[in-house]
Amino acid sequence: MGKKRIVKTEDKATDSKQSAQPKVSSKKRVESGTLHVQSTYNNTMVCLSDKKGNTLMASSAGALGFRGAKKGTPFAAAKVGETLGEKAADLGLKEIDVIVKGVGSGRESAIRGFISKGFSITNIKDETPVPHNGPKPKKPRRV
Repeated sequence: MGKKRIVKTEDKATDSKQSAQPKVSSKKRVESGTLHVQSTYNNTMVCLSDKKGNTLMASSAGALGFRGAKKGTPFAAAKVGETLGEKAADLGLKEIDVIVKGVGSGRESAIRGFISKGFSITNIKDETPVPHNGPKPKKPRRV
């Protein structure tokens, strides 16, 4: 004998009631925020936060699929800025402050990629840590 098939019948009226309700967005609306760009020789990390410092979203070149030496390139940094800009547009963001940290090659291109999505920059601040004297250097080698 063959398999028994069970056929379920559902009311179409209950499905239409559920789909008619609008979806509630859990993301909060933010007018202005701060874009933190950390650019090292090996990677570029971008973080978007509100004015209080609460992180809204973040991304990096490694998170987008770039591997190895390609993570530190300006092209990868621009892609990180563009993808974060697309996500930030959903929050209703209009203007940003930018804080840049690090000496990598993706500093400027990450910012350019972000503002290509139509945001205005109020100010740019460089917070790259600079050692005042640093650790003691190695002694010269005696041969």
